[in-house]
Amino acid sequence: MDWGMKNRLSRIIKPKDKRTVMLAVDHGYFMGPTHGLENFEIVNKILPYADALMLTRGALRNYIKPETDVPIVLRVSGGTSIIGKELLREGIITSIKDAIRLNVCGLAFSIMVGSEFERDTLLGLSKIIDFGEEYGIPVVAVTAVGKEMARDARYLSLASRMAAELGAHMVKTYYCEKDFERVVETCPVPIVMAGGKKIPEKDALEMTYNAIQAGAAGVDMGRNIFQSENPVAMIQAVKAIVHKNFSVNEAYELFQKIKNKE
Repeated sequence: MDWGMKNRLSRIIKPKDKRTVMLAVDHGYFMGPTHGLENFEIVNKILPYADALMLTRGALRNYIKPETDVPIVLRVSGGTSIIGKELLREGIITSIKDAIRLNVCGLAFSIMVGSEFERDTLLGLSKIIDFGEEYGIPVVAVTAVGKEMARDARYLSLASRMAAELGAHMVKTYYCEKDFERVVETCPVPIVMAGGKKIPEKDALEMTYNAIQAGAAGVDMGRNIFQSENPVAMIQAVKAIVHKNFSVNEAYELFQKIKNKE
């Protein structure tokens, strides 16, 4: 692995504890103006607490100040919408040259293992990995799933391992209550947990804690932070679990303390 690749990875996953709190705000590329991301006002308030920011090139250019020091993981897959008939058929939407112009630290690409368009997304990921290897930019494979697809350890292990075998440097996948340790153990690259749909704050903190205890390298969380009743407090509570090994109760108490102080 070249110096540039190692350097970019070390900015995303902190070398001290080999963990990360990534903030995912790329939802607009297929969902439009998602609740909480209408104008990115809240994103700029919680950005200082994130270890990395995952978003599209359009959002980066229009909403994030160039002076920011938070490493960027650029969403480079898309091409379909939430109302379209082929939601799971994503392709490459950003060139490697534009990613380099934006000085990003990582590239994020979704794969749809088990879907009708599985092959398209896996070949797309492989091409992005080739670009990343050529220019020293790590690739995060996102194991996205459709409504009818499984989210158990067997499926998540399959998708995560396939992504790693194709050359992904990190994998973002969902948490499952049973045997998530197996998902982590059978994937040779770091796994970060996807936050998924909005759930109560304490439940999201418990999910984070369980994923970290199972060996995850951190989280790539979106709606459970920016749609929280207090996003600034929530990201700090999540970060306390990931980087300070807080318990669920300790993190929730921190959330309440910061929320009540503001």
